[in-house]
Parts: sequence; C-alpha cells; structure tokens
Amino acid sequence: MSPSAPAIVSLRNVDKTFESGTVALDGLNLDVREGEFVSLLGPSGCGKSTVLRIISGLSPATEGSVSWPAGEARLGFVFQDPTLMPWADVAANVRLPIMLAHKQDSGAVANALGRVGLSAFAQNYPRELSGGMKMRVSIARALVTEPQLLLMDEPFAALDEITRFKLNNDLLAVWQAVRSTVIFVTHSVFESVYLSQRIVVLTPRPGRVFAEIPIPAPYPRDENFRTSAEYGGLCRRVAEALAGAMTAGAPS
Repeated sequence: MSPSAPAIVSLRNVDKTFESGTVALDGLNLDVREGEFVSLLGPSGCGKSTVLRIISGLSPATEGSVSWPAGEARLGFVFQDPTLMPWADVAANVRLPIMLAHKQDSGAVANALGRVGLSAFAQNYPRELSGGMKMRVSIARALVTEPQLLLMDEPFAALDEITRFKLNNDLLAVWQAVRSTVIFVTHSVFESVYLSQRIVVLTPRPGRVFAEIPIPAPYPRDENFRTSAEYGGLCRRVAEALAGAMTAGAPS
C-alpha cells in the first residue's frame, strides 16, 4: 500500500447516538486507503465496532457522512462470534453469501477454504471444529465473494494465545495474497502492532480519533519481528498513545 493510494472509504464528522441517548461516536474522521491494513484500537465501548457497522451500512450514522471515492466497495464482515449454521457443513456455511447473492459457486468455496487451510474439512460440521477452525470458516465465508474491503470485529479475542498468534500469521498471509483492504478492530496493543500498517487509536466513549500511528515494519512478519526490539518499541509507543487517549477521554 502506497501512502499516495486513493481512499477506499472516508468518514467525515461521523456522530452516532443510540436511542438510549448513549453517544458512541463524536466527530470521527477517518480515511482508509486501498490495500491498507488498518487497526482500530481502543478500550471496550469506545465505538470501534460501531465504526465497522456504520461503514458496512448495518447501522446509520446520526450525523456526518461515509463516502466511497472510487465507488462503493464489495464488503466482507468477520464478527467476533463465528456465527456458523450448526446444521450445515463447512462448505455450505462458506457458500451462504454466494447463495444470498443468487450467484454460482464456480470454485469460489474451494478457493476460500484453501486460503484458510480448511480444504480437507469442507464436509465437517461446526460441532466437529475447534474454536480457531470455526473462525477460519468465518474468514473463508467473508472471502468467498472476493471483497475489496474486509471488516474484522475482534475476530480472535476469544481464542487462546497460541491459536491467536497462528491466526494472526495466517491472516497476514491471506491479506498479502488477496490484497483486500482490511479494517481490524482490537483492544490488544500487541495484536495491532503485529498486524497493521497503521493504527488508529480511539478515545473512550464517545469515540474520537486520538492518534494515528504508522507501523513501518516490512512484511512478511514472523516470530523474529514479534520478539524484536523494533516490535517492543512500537508496542510501547502505541501503549503510550492509548494511555493518552484514556486520559483525554476521562471525564473532567
């Protein structure tokens, strides 16, 4: 992703107030460029997931605008819960978006399963899969329509650390292969630094952009990066920005 790449989506002065009166977002501005891997980082309740829902059209902004400079992008959405159909096998779960779009498979399901390493499990049912494998199915389902923008809402938060590290590596491999844009929501400093080209730090509710931190480390990234002094220094920098955001968002 070049710094001069055009924006795939732009949010301008976005506010979100729920019917309860809770103000989730206040004047949020964000540009995400084509091919970029961006993480939204902040504490629980800061509006990270709300940003994804507004971008996807699942929830309207109260004020402000969402624009698509190059035309509205095809979207894929990966939620924190895999939300698989328990009565359907892996292939049928992945095929669902194609069926809803009234399109033909044409090898898309097999291709998506291959990308997440589940080709041998197409006929298995969700009850037969580990938590990490279920999340791989969810990612394959999001990839099956070849999205230009992949929205990921804390997809690995419920997994153990070893599985999470492995899926972080696999996600980067998939991203480099398909070259989609990724907006990844997390509350983990370490995960955001490992994955991202840029980290957007949000204040506690109401969510505003507090800092944008570039992560210049080259790809592919591996355990050498995860244990490097560069990684440690970047994590400290991001942790300091997050602490600053918490202070800025604290009630006076």
